[in-house]
Amino acid sequence: MYVPAHFDEPSREVLYELIENSALGMLITHGRSGLDANHIPFELDTSQGENGTLRCHVARNNPVWQDVATGDEVLVVFRAADAYISPRWYPSKQEFHKQVPTWNYLVAHAYGRNTIPRRRTLVRRNVAKLTHRHESSQPVP
Repeated sequence: MYVPAHFDEPSREVLYELIENSALGMLITHGRSGLDANHIPFELDTSQGENGTLRCHVARNNPVWQDVATGDEVLVVFRAADAYISPRWYPSKQEFHKQVPTWNYLVAHAYGRNTIPRRRTLVRRNVAKLTHRHESSQPVP
């Protein structure tokens, strides 16, 4: 992804916060069937791995878990916000007429290798953590 230097966010903590506040990630894979994108809620474990570890649960009926193998490269995109910026919003537009429209956005791209847990205890743990996280704010979790 092209990121101009003045828009780059070097703080791991800021990126962690974006991921934690925008838990629905777009899992992009390139398996036996080709490119695929699945929108899946993720849990971030900042204590595991050099840059943290993302965990998710994929429904058994979703073929992505059979299409990719442990060790395959994946990309997860987390999108927090976006907005169109009109050139009219720049005060100098009326004077110089050189501004162009743009689009501002907050995203984090997480690159890594896929691991497919085969043990039921790991699968159940992932489901339980994700459920607890998203149900805990409900009136009757």
